[in-house]
Amino acid sequence: MSEIRVPDWPWRIVRELAHEQTVRFWLVGGAVRDMLLERPVHDWDFAVDRDAMVLARAVGDALGGFFFPLDEERGTARVVVRTDGDAPLEIDFALLRANSLQCDLAERDFTINAMAVNESQELVDPLGGKTDLETRCIRAVNEDVFRDDPVRLLRAPRLEAELRFKTESETEAWIRRDAPLAIEPAAERLRDEFVRGLGVSSGSAFVRRLDDLELLDSLIPELTQLKGLSQSHPHRFDVWRHTLWVVEMLQAVVTTVTGSPRPAGSESLRAIPAPAWGQLARRVGQFARPLRQHLAVEVSDRRDRWLLLKTAALLHDVGKPETQSEDDDGIHFYGHESVGARKAASRMRALRFGRDEVLRVRTMIEAHLRPAQLAREREVTRRAIYRYFRDTRDVGVDTILLSLADHLATWGPNLREDRWKRRIETAELLLHHYFERPEESVAPELPVDGNDLMRALDLEPGPEIGRLLDLLREAVAAGQVQTRNEVLELARESVR
Repeated sequence: MSEIRVPDWPWRIVRELAHEQTVRFWLVGGAVRDMLLERPVHDWDFAVDRDAMVLARAVGDALGGFFFPLDEERGTARVVVRTDGDAPLEIDFALLRANSLQCDLAERDFTINAMAVNESQELVDPLGGKTDLETRCIRAVNEDVFRDDPVRLLRAPRLEAELRFKTESETEAWIRRDAPLAIEPAAERLRDEFVRGLGVSSGSAFVRRLDDLELLDSLIPELTQLKGLSQSHPHRFDVWRHTLWVVEMLQAVVTTVTGSPRPAGSESLRAIPAPAWGQLARRVGQFARPLRQHLAVEVSDRRDRWLLLKTAALLHDVGKPETQSEDDDGIHFYGHESVGARKAASRMRALRFGRDEVLRVRTMIEAHLRPAQLAREREVTRRAIYRYFRDTRDVGVDTILLSLADHLATWGPNLREDRWKRRIETAELLLHHYFERPEESVAPELPVDGNDLMRALDLEPGPEIGRLLDLLREAVAAGQVQTRNEVLELARESVR
């Protein structure tokens, strides 16, 4: 057996407590795979021969973590530990799935996930997972793995995207055979596999792979309905291919403006004139730090704003099939952003995204044309900036990035310098006000409140007070009024 150096924390605590309780344990699954690949390990899975719940609780107490029973009947539990500056670390404990470790490993999904490390830190690899790691191969442990748990149908392409591996031919044939089963798992489990695949830098390739394996229609049928849906100039592709380009362009836009390493250029990225990226980096890249911080904010259960932005990019045009029309001027999709926002929200609710997540994506899709409309104006006024962020709130930042990616994907190698320059200038102006001058035109403070208005204007509590406050904030943002007296005078004029 080959030996593996396991990080001392949390291994040492688990080993000591297991010995105290005379419990045999093994580190199993993805943690072993990631250590062999020299990748960071965030989630630890331990198989134990008995008393898994007891050991989990003891480990949770020793590490100052939170203990959660997952399935008391099957003896599975989770410990969540918060570490300084890092995402929460999860440590799962489960009874062996069968009478022995070898049988347990044989019931897992893929050979690269069917390895273990014993108490002596020796690798246990009965199915050849290490060899498949070395050849970058995803191989099912047997032909029934997808029937036993159909969520594994999505896990294979997700691992392809995460690890840049390739599924071997027989396993791929089993996926295609069992693809109709993809509708069976709980929506939450499907969602989790999907967002992990979408979240990698090659998220668009992951979506293509789902479609290639005939899995996408079961998961998000609204996307497959975009195939063959023609668009007029300046679009060059049908809505389906354009959508994939937007996801890919968004990755490049965000890495460019945040100063992150950009993934190796694909054909689509190389098609964009090189100066466009430099202009983007200079004008929008000045907000790199606040943009990184903004996108890294977790919204729900490890899903951050960046992931939701990619989700919005993927779904931003799902309203086009329902709104397509054609006349002598070409093909149109009037109102597709509103229809698409509704359809995207419905699909996200079906996949059990949280309420705030649904609202954020819905708002981005509803507003994704707004930055372009502002860029076409002769002047972007403070009033227009206020109205934009009033309607989009902090999602307005994400929508700006989506709009830039949409523009690049639409024009591609035919990108017009004058149009692109105006788009970047508008993005820069909006971000400048949001991050550096919010009190001026994004969220101005009023010198009066609702009580002041009721006293000064002899008004009763009700919707009229809210209407007046909104009107006054916009007037302050526009520079129309400033002092308390000016604000009250405008309020008086507005109720006459």
